[in-house]
Amino acid sequence: MTQSRDYDPGPRIAHAGSISIGTPNLERSLWFFRDLLGMEVVSQADGVAYLRGYQELAHHSLVLTQQAESKINGYSFRVQRPEDVELFHQQLTAAEIESIELPAGHETGRGTAIRFLVPGSEHPFELYYDIDKPVAPADLRSKLPSNSSRRRGFGVRRLDHLNVQCSPSTVNGAEQWLQDALGFKRREFAMIPQFPETLMASWLSVTPQVHDIAIGVNGEEKNGAFHHVAFNIENYHDILRAADEIRDLDIDYGHGPGKHGIGQAMYLYIHDPGSGARIELYSGGYHIFDPDWQAIEWKIPELQYGQTWYGEALDVGPGGAFLSTTPSAGLK
Repeated sequence: MTQSRDYDPGPRIAHAGSISIGTPNLERSLWFFRDLLGMEVVSQADGVAYLRGYQELAHHSLVLTQQAESKINGYSFRVQRPEDVELFHQQLTAAEIESIELPAGHETGRGTAIRFLVPGSEHPFELYYDIDKPVAPADLRSKLPSNSSRRRGFGVRRLDHLNVQCSPSTVNGAEQWLQDALGFKRREFAMIPQFPETLMASWLSVTPQVHDIAIGVNGEEKNGAFHHVAFNIENYHDILRAADEIRDLDIDYGHGPGKHGIGQAMYLYIHDPGSGARIELYSGGYHIFDPDWQAIEWKIPELQYGQTWYGEALDVGPGGAFLSTTPSAGLK
């Protein structure tokens, strides 16, 4: 059977595009992301800096804003087609979900976007299509045309995924909405052992990655909670080098290095000293190409291997340091 040329799958998300972090100490955050992690500052003015990894051709994947409170100002996703921004806006309006239009240039280098709060989780999502692809300055440019700049610092290649949390009473509905309304596919998941009807965490993607976003339960029943953003680096060796060098620096070391069973990537969690936001350096992992992929459920006793396959175990017990989060901004 041939597919009609008129077939339209509807609006779709292409990938996780950027995260916007509010920091009380912009210069300290810039040192961390630019000088230590090796990201390129594409633009900076009026207390706002835009950065990208060395394999990102788009204008930015990270926005840093000088402000009084550490807060995640927005989570942005690029859509597949220019018209998908308006089509998603129409769907949100039909579902009586408030959204606001952000004009072109609201973020430097980015076109028109829409902003809304995810029902249930209350995270501020932004959807856009148009974004500039500037050429790096000559002194940073790589000879590889697939790289936006030379590899520097710890070698952040690109934004990999986002990890957010919300309350036990809303996590199931929020995760289902991400699937139904935005087209994310559940790849791996775990239920709370003591409350098997409630999600502990779900890893979802629209790309072949295991997750472009993960959503989990917040033990303090907070909505709009941010756990971490992961930046992809090339090799396991780079993770070990970062762990070794960070020990000599005055920043919060976090957890790791180790390897997750879920997603099967090597990790190192550290904290931006300007904002306190948790950052994961992430390398490896597997990709999903099966169109009929069945989500993998992690249960006790195997769940311990999902969190940490080898390396330092994550401190996920009651009151554990690994469970601390950063708040997110509201709709406006």
